[in-house]
Amino acid sequence: MTQPRLGIRANLGQFTLLVVVNAFVGAMVGMERSILPSIAEDEFDLAAKTAVLSFIVVFGVTKALTNYVAGRLSDRIGRKHVLVAGWLVATPVPFMLMWAPSWTWVLFANVFLGVSQGLTWSTTVIMKIDLAGAQRRGLAMGLNEFAGYLAVAVSALATGWIAATYGLRPAPFYLGVAYVAVGLGLSALVVRETRHHVSAESRIHGAATALTARQIFWRTTLHDRNLSSISQAGLVNNLNDGMAWGLFPMVFAAASLDLGQIGTLAAIYPATWGLGQLVTGAWSDRVGRRWLIASGMWVQAGGIAVVAVADGFALFAIGGVLLGLGTAMVYPTLLAAIGDVAHPSWRASAVGVYRLWRDLGYAVGAILAGVIADALGAPAAMWTVAALTFGSGLVVVVRMTETMAPRTLPSIAAP
Repeated sequence: MTQPRLGIRANLGQFTLLVVVNAFVGAMVGMERSILPSIAEDEFDLAAKTAVLSFIVVFGVTKALTNYVAGRLSDRIGRKHVLVAGWLVATPVPFMLMWAPSWTWVLFANVFLGVSQGLTWSTTVIMKIDLAGAQRRGLAMGLNEFAGYLAVAVSALATGWIAATYGLRPAPFYLGVAYVAVGLGLSALVVRETRHHVSAESRIHGAATALTARQIFWRTTLHDRNLSSISQAGLVNNLNDGMAWGLFPMVFAAASLDLGQIGTLAAIYPATWGLGQLVTGAWSDRVGRRWLIASGMWVQAGGIAVVAVADGFALFAIGGVLLGLGTAMVYPTLLAAIGDVAHPSWRASAVGVYRLWRDLGYAVGAILAGVIADALGAPAAMWTVAALTFGSGLVVVVRMTETMAPRTLPSIAAP
C-alpha cells in the first residue's frame, strides 16, 4: 500500500470533496435559521420567547452530545461510517418540518437534525485535520468552516425568500430534501476513509501515552490550560450564536422588518463568518492562535452591542457583520488549536469533547436569552450575552498560552 501523504495539496481531491460535503451539512441548518421563529409565532401561536427558542435548546443539546460520540466513534470504527450515518439520520428532517402538525414535531425534527449535525460536521472537521497535517491546519479549518457557514447563509437567504414568496411551509423545506440527497450520495459513494493518514502522522510524532476516554474528557474540559481555554471559548461563542439564531429574527420583526429583510439579515452574519474564515484560518497559521481568539471574542461582543442599540436595517446589518467577523476570527482558530495540542492518536476524541462543550452553548444561549428577554426585554438579554462574550476573551488571554509556539515534536506529542 502506498504511504499516505499529508497536506492539502497532496490530498486536494478528497479535501475539496469534503469541503463540498460540509457545505451541504451547513445548508441543512440554514434552512431553519430565518423562518422557524416565525413559524413558531404565526402557525403555533407561541408567544413566550423561551418557548420559541426551545428548538435551539433541543438542537444544541443533541448536537453537543452527538459531537462527543462522533469523536469516539471516529477513533474506533472510522470516519466515513460516521459521516454516512449522520446523513441517514438527516433524511426525515425536511419532511417533519414541512408537515409538522404541532410544535412538538418541530422539536423532534431538531433532535434528528442535532444528531445528524453532530455526526456529519464533526467528521468532516476530523477528516480535514487528518489530511492537512500540522503546517496548514488553520487553513484547513478555515476552508471547512467557510464552506459550512457560507452555506448556512445562502440557505437562510433562500428559505427566507421562498417563505416570503410562497409561504412559510412547505416550500422552503423542499431545499432540505435536495441537500440530504446530494450529501448522502457524495458521502457514501465518493468520500474515502482517512484513518490511515492518522497512522502516518502518528509515526512522525512518535507514540503517546495511552489515555482513557475519561482522561481525554477531563484534560480537554479542565486540566489542560490550553484545551480548557479553547473549550470555554467555544461554549461562549455558540452561546452568543444561539442567542442570535433565536432572538435576532424576533428583534428584527419587532422593528417592523418584513420576511425578506429578516432573511437578508439572518444571512449577513453567517455569510461574513463564512467568507472571513477564508482569511482567518490561514492567518492563524502565521500569527498564532491565542490573540486571534481573544480579539475575535471582543469583536463579537461589539457586534452584539450594536444590534442591542440598533433600530433599523442598516445598524442591524453592521452589528451582524461585526458578529460575523469576530466569529470568523475565533471558529477555525479554536479547531486548529485543538489540533496543535492533541496527539493524533486521541485528537478525534479531543475534538469531540471540545465540540460537546461548544455546542452546548447553543442550549445555554437560547435558555439564557429567552429567560432574560421574557423577564427584562430583548436588549437586556443581548447586553448580558455581550458581557459574557467579552469576559471569555479575557479568560483566553489570562489562561491560554500560544499553542503554535512549541514546534518541537516531543511537545506536540506529549500526552
